Amino acid sequence: MIDLLTIFVLAVFVGFEVVSKVSTILHTPLMSGANAIHGVILVGAILITGRAEHALEISLGLAAVFLATVNVVGGFVVTDRMLEMFKGHKPAKAVKSEANGHEETGR
Repeated sequence: MIDLLTIFVLAVFVGFEVVSKVSTILHTPLMSGANAIHGVILVGAILITGRAEHALEISLGLAAVFLATVNVVGGFVVTDRMLEMFKGHKPAKAVKSEANGHEETGR
């Protein structure tokens, strides 16, 4: 139990230091790179939960796996939304107006 608590406390400190050093402007662009780190955290939570022997350890491990999964999925959702912002809009097709015979852009 002491080993698991030690790993948890160290993970909290490392996570806090990593996240607190990122400026607000850079947080979203760095999310895609951070998803790899979140994936490692998820694997670590699964491994630690697999070693658990008591009900409290299993409960905390399952909570860690759930929260890490939410973090990974949320990171991908935010990254996808960010990338959608940078995609250009398709130009509108020219449509011939029947009334006056010249082309108009359809918007």
